[in-house]
Amino acid sequence: MTLRIASTLFCVGLCVLGQDAAAADVAPVMTPEVKQVETESGWIFTVAPYFWAAGMSGDVGMNIGRFHPTVDVDASFGDIWDHLDFAFMALGEARHDRYSVFSDLIYIKLSGSAGTPRGIVADEAKVDTETFAGLLGVGYSVLQDNTGNLDIVGGVRVWSVDTTISLSGGLLDGRSTSDGDTWVDAVGGVKGTYFITPNLFLTGWGLVGGGGADIDWDVAATVGYKFNETFSSVIGYRALGVDYSNDGFVFDVVEQGPIIGLAVKF
Repeated sequence: MTLRIASTLFCVGLCVLGQDAAAADVAPVMTPEVKQVETESGWIFTVAPYFWAAGMSGDVGMNIGRFHPTVDVDASFGDIWDHLDFAFMALGEARHDRYSVFSDLIYIKLSGSAGTPRGIVADEAKVDTETFAGLLGVGYSVLQDNTGNLDIVGGVRVWSVDTTISLSGGLLDGRSTSDGDTWVDAVGGVKGTYFITPNLFLTGWGLVGGGGADIDWDVAATVGYKFNETFSSVIGYRALGVDYSNDGFVFDVVEQGPIIGLAVKF
Protein backbone atom coordinates (compact mmCIF):
# COMPACT_ATOMS: atom_id res chain seq x y z
CA MET A 1 0.00 0.00 0.00
CA THR A 2 2.86 2.36 0.90
CA LEU A 3 4.61 1.75 -2.39
CA ARG A 4 1.41 2.32 -4.33
CA ILE A 5 0.84 5.71 -2.70
CA ALA A 6 4.51 6.57 -3.09
CA SER A 7 4.50 5.69 -6.75
CA THR A 8 1.34 7.65 -7.44
CA LEU A 9 2.70 10.75 -5.73
CA PHE A 10 6.17 10.20 -7.18
CA CYS A 11 4.84 10.13 -10.72
CA VAL A 12 2.62 13.14 -10.49
CA GLY A 13 5.58 15.41 -10.90
CA LEU A 14 4.89 15.40 -14.57
CA CYS A 15 1.45 16.68 -13.90
CA VAL A 16 1.71 18.55 -14.68
CA LEU A 17 2.27 18.45 -15.90
CA GLY A 18 5.97 19.56 -15.99
CA GLN A 19 7.17 19.20 -17.48
CA ASP A 20 7.32 18.65 -19.37
CA ALA A 21 7.11 18.80 -18.47
CA ALA A 22 7.26 20.86 -21.54
CA ALA A 23 4.54 23.29 -20.71
CA ALA A 24 6.38 26.02 -22.52
CA ASP A 25 4.95 24.30 -25.53
CA VAL A 26 1.67 25.98 -24.52
CA ALA A 27 3.17 29.34 -25.50
CA PRO A 28 1.81 29.26 -29.04
CA VAL A 29 -1.65 28.67 -27.63
CA MET A 30 -1.44 31.75 -25.52
CA THR A 31 0.11 34.09 -28.07
CA PRO A 32 -1.84 34.28 -31.35
CA GLU A 33 0.08 36.12 -34.05
CA VAL A 34 -2.72 38.20 -35.54
CA LYS A 35 -3.06 41.96 -34.99
CA GLN A 36 -0.54 42.05 -32.18
CA VAL A 37 0.05 45.27 -30.28
CA GLU A 38 3.81 45.77 -30.07
CA THR A 39 5.82 47.77 -27.59
CA GLU A 40 8.01 50.65 -28.77
CA SER A 41 10.91 48.21 -28.98
CA GLY A 42 8.88 45.82 -31.15
CA TRP A 43 8.72 43.08 -28.50
CA ILE A 44 5.48 41.35 -27.42
CA PHE A 45 5.39 39.84 -23.92
CA THR A 46 2.97 37.22 -22.61
CA VAL A 47 2.42 35.74 -19.13
CA ALA A 48 0.06 32.76 -18.96
CA PRO A 49 -0.97 30.64 -15.97
CA TYR A 50 -2.60 27.34 -16.96
CA PHE A 51 -4.21 24.22 -15.50
CA TRP A 52 -3.69 20.67 -16.75
CA ALA A 53 -6.07 17.96 -15.46
CA ALA A 54 -3.81 15.05 -16.35
CA GLY A 55 -3.97 11.42 -15.35
CA MET A 56 -0.84 9.27 -15.30
CA SER A 57 0.29 5.78 -16.27
CA GLY A 58 3.67 4.05 -16.40
CA ASP A 59 6.41 2.72 -14.13
CA VAL A 60 8.19 4.37 -11.21
CA GLY A 61 10.91 3.06 -8.93
CA MET A 62 13.01 4.10 -5.96
CA ASN A 63 16.47 3.18 -4.73
CA ILE A 64 15.92 2.16 -1.10
CA GLY A 65 19.19 0.75 0.19
CA ARG A 66 19.63 -2.72 -1.27
CA PHE A 67 16.11 -2.66 -2.66
CA HIS A 68 14.99 -1.15 -6.00
CA PRO A 69 11.21 -1.58 -6.11
CA THR A 70 9.45 -0.64 -9.36
CA VAL A 71 5.68 -0.23 -9.42
CA ASP A 72 3.22 0.00 -12.30
CA VAL A 73 1.05 3.10 -11.82
CA ASP A 74 -2.31 3.96 -13.35
CA ALA A 75 -3.71 7.05 -11.59
CA SER A 76 -6.60 9.23 -12.70
CA PHE A 77 -6.56 12.99 -12.22
CA GLY A 78 -8.96 12.49 -9.30
CA ASP A 79 -6.43 10.21 -7.57
CA ILE A 80 -3.72 12.82 -7.99
CA TRP A 81 -5.96 15.68 -6.87
CA ASP A 82 -6.69 13.92 -3.56
CA HIS A 83 -2.98 14.16 -2.62
CA LEU A 84 -2.23 17.64 -3.95
CA ASP A 85 -0.80 20.17 -1.46
CA PHE A 86 0.34 22.89 -3.85
CA ALA A 87 0.85 23.41 -7.58
CA PHE A 88 2.09 26.26 -9.74
CA MET A 89 2.09 26.25 -13.55
CA ALA A 90 2.88 29.29 -15.68
CA LEU A 91 4.73 30.23 -18.82
CA GLY A 92 6.13 33.33 -20.40
CA GLU A 93 7.06 34.36 -23.92
CA ALA A 94 8.83 37.29 -25.53
CA ARG A 95 8.40 37.65 -29.32
CA HIS A 96 9.98 40.01 -31.82
CA ASP A 97 8.90 39.61 -35.45
CA ARG A 98 9.78 35.98 -36.37
CA TYR A 99 11.91 35.34 -33.28
CA SER A 100 10.71 34.18 -29.86
CA VAL A 101 12.07 33.19 -26.45
CA PHE A 102 9.84 31.18 -24.13
CA SER A 103 9.95 29.59 -20.69
CA ASP A 104 7.80 27.36 -18.51
CA LEU A 105 7.83 26.63 -14.79
CA ILE A 106 6.01 23.80 -13.04
CA TYR A 107 6.17 23.04 -9.31
CA ILE A 108 4.05 20.41 -7.59
CA LYS A 109 4.00 19.23 -3.97
CA LEU A 110 1.99 16.20 -2.90
CA SER A 111 1.64 14.14 0.24
CA GLY A 112 -0.34 11.19 1.56
CA SER A 113 -0.38 8.60 4.28
CA ALA A 114 -1.76 5.11 4.87
CA GLY A 115 -1.66 2.33 7.40
CA THR A 116 0.73 -0.55 6.76
CA PRO A 117 -0.29 -4.23 6.63
CA ARG A 118 -0.38 -5.87 10.11
CA GLY A 119 1.20 -2.79 11.69
CA ILE A 120 4.30 -4.66 12.85
CA VAL A 121 7.06 -2.98 10.83
CA ALA A 122 5.22 0.37 11.10
CA ASP A 123 1.74 1.59 11.90
CA GLU A 124 1.67 4.29 9.24
CA ALA A 125 3.69 5.45 6.24
CA LYS A 126 3.71 9.07 5.05
CA VAL A 127 4.88 10.03 1.58
CA ASP A 128 5.96 13.52 0.48
CA THR A 129 7.07 14.36 -3.05
CA GLU A 130 8.18 17.55 -4.80
CA THR A 131 8.59 17.91 -8.54
CA PHE A 132 10.02 20.79 -10.56
CA ALA A 133 10.16 21.03 -14.35
CA GLY A 134 11.50 24.07 -16.17
CA LEU A 135 11.91 24.67 -19.90
CA LEU A 136 13.77 27.47 -21.67
CA GLY A 137 13.59 27.62 -25.46
CA VAL A 138 13.80 29.72 -28.60
CA GLY A 139 11.79 29.71 -31.82
CA TYR A 140 11.75 31.03 -35.38
CA SER A 141 8.68 31.41 -37.63
CA VAL A 142 9.37 29.73 -40.97
CA LEU A 143 5.85 30.63 -42.12
CA GLN A 144 4.04 33.76 -41.00
CA ASP A 145 1.16 35.84 -42.36
CA ASN A 146 -2.06 37.46 -41.17
CA THR A 147 -3.74 34.07 -40.54
CA GLY A 148 -1.10 32.56 -38.27
CA ASN A 149 2.39 31.13 -38.04
CA LEU A 150 4.46 27.94 -38.03
CA ASP A 151 7.52 27.97 -35.74
CA ILE A 152 10.56 25.74 -35.47
CA VAL A 153 11.49 25.55 -31.76
CA GLY A 154 14.21 24.10 -29.57
CA GLY A 155 15.16 24.26 -25.93
CA VAL A 156 16.39 22.65 -22.73
CA ARG A 157 14.19 21.15 -20.02
CA VAL A 158 15.37 20.56 -16.43
CA TRP A 159 13.61 17.95 -14.26
CA SER A 160 13.98 17.50 -10.49
CA VAL A 161 12.02 14.93 -8.45
CA ASP A 162 12.40 14.20 -4.71
CA THR A 163 10.37 11.74 -2.61
CA THR A 164 10.52 10.98 1.13
CA ILE A 165 8.82 8.07 2.93
CA SER A 166 8.49 8.41 6.73
CA LEU A 167 7.37 5.59 9.04
CA SER A 168 5.74 5.87 12.44
CA GLY A 169 4.93 3.19 15.00
CA GLY A 170 6.05 -0.43 14.91
CA LEU A 171 9.64 -1.65 14.65
CA LEU A 172 10.71 1.14 12.27
CA ASP A 173 9.16 4.01 14.18
CA GLY A 174 10.83 7.31 13.25
CA ARG A 175 12.69 5.91 10.23
CA SER A 176 12.59 7.68 6.88
CA THR A 177 14.15 7.24 3.44
CA SER A 178 14.47 9.60 0.49
CA ASP A 179 15.26 9.23 -3.20
CA GLY A 180 15.21 11.52 -6.21
CA ASP A 181 17.18 12.79 -9.14
CA THR A 182 17.77 15.79 -11.40
CA TRP A 183 18.35 15.61 -15.14
CA VAL A 184 18.38 17.73 -18.28
CA ASP A 185 16.87 17.00 -21.71
CA ALA A 186 17.24 18.83 -25.02
CA VAL A 187 13.99 19.03 -27.00
CA GLY A 188 12.95 20.37 -30.39
CA GLY A 189 9.96 20.44 -32.71
CA VAL A 190 7.25 22.65 -34.16
CA LYS A 191 4.32 24.75 -33.01
CA GLY A 192 1.70 26.55 -34.99
CA THR A 193 -1.35 28.80 -34.76
CA TYR A 194 -4.11 29.33 -37.33
CA PHE A 195 -6.93 31.88 -37.03
CA ILE A 196 -10.30 30.71 -38.32
CA THR A 197 -11.76 34.15 -37.58
CA PRO A 198 -10.12 37.29 -36.11
CA ASN A 199 -10.95 35.91 -32.65
CA LEU A 200 -11.22 32.11 -32.95
CA PHE A 201 -8.03 30.14 -33.52
CA LEU A 202 -6.55 26.64 -33.53
CA THR A 203 -3.11 25.75 -32.30
CA GLY A 204 -0.94 22.69 -31.78
CA TRP A 205 2.62 21.65 -31.05
CA GLY A 206 4.93 18.67 -30.94
CA LEU A 207 8.30 18.34 -29.18
CA VAL A 208 10.63 15.37 -28.81
CA GLY A 209 14.13 14.93 -27.44
CA GLY A 210 16.25 13.36 -24.76
CA GLY A 211 19.54 13.57 -22.93
CA GLY A 212 19.25 12.57 -19.31
CA ALA A 213 16.07 10.72 -20.28
CA ASP A 214 15.92 8.13 -23.03
CA ILE A 215 13.03 10.08 -24.54
CA ASP A 216 11.09 13.22 -23.66
CA TRP A 217 8.04 14.16 -25.79
CA ASP A 218 5.00 16.45 -25.73
CA VAL A 219 2.06 16.90 -28.13
CA ALA A 220 -1.16 18.92 -27.93
CA ALA A 221 -4.09 20.35 -29.88
CA THR A 222 -6.27 23.22 -28.64
CA VAL A 223 -8.86 25.76 -29.66
CA GLY A 224 -8.63 29.34 -28.39
CA TYR A 225 -10.52 32.60 -28.28
CA LYS A 226 -8.99 36.09 -28.36
CA PHE A 227 -11.16 38.44 -26.29
CA ASN A 228 -9.10 41.53 -27.11
CA GLU A 229 -5.49 42.59 -27.63
CA THR A 230 -4.69 41.82 -23.97
CA PHE A 231 -6.58 38.66 -23.00
CA SER A 232 -7.05 35.27 -24.66
CA SER A 233 -7.95 31.77 -23.46
CA VAL A 234 -7.56 28.21 -24.73
CA ILE A 235 -8.88 24.72 -24.05
CA GLY A 236 -7.71 21.45 -25.49
CA TYR A 237 -5.95 18.14 -24.89
CA ARG A 238 -2.30 17.40 -24.14
CA ALA A 239 -0.10 14.32 -23.72
CA LEU A 240 3.42 14.28 -22.26
CA GLY A 241 5.83 11.38 -21.80
CA VAL A 242 9.28 10.89 -20.31
CA ASP A 243 11.42 7.77 -19.79
CA TYR A 244 14.25 8.24 -17.26
CA SER A 245 16.17 5.75 -15.11
CA ASN A 246 19.39 5.90 -13.10
CA ASP A 247 20.75 3.64 -10.34
CA GLY A 248 17.38 2.21 -9.34
CA PHE A 249 15.48 5.47 -9.75
CA VAL A 250 12.83 5.03 -12.49
CA PHE A 251 10.48 7.65 -13.92
CA ASP A 252 8.88 6.20 -17.06
CA VAL A 253 5.42 7.75 -17.35
CA VAL A 254 2.86 9.25 -19.71
CA GLU A 255 0.50 12.01 -18.61
CA GLN A 256 -2.51 13.10 -20.61
CA GLY A 257 -5.69 15.08 -20.11
CA PRO A 258 -7.55 18.36 -20.77
CA ILE A 259 -5.70 21.66 -20.51
CA ILE A 260 -7.05 25.17 -20.05
CA GLY A 261 -5.21 28.49 -19.86
CA LEU A 262 -5.55 32.28 -19.71
CA ALA A 263 -2.97 34.67 -21.18
CA VAL A 264 -2.21 38.31 -20.48
CA LYS A 265 -0.32 40.14 -23.21
CA PHE A 266 1.52 43.45 -22.83
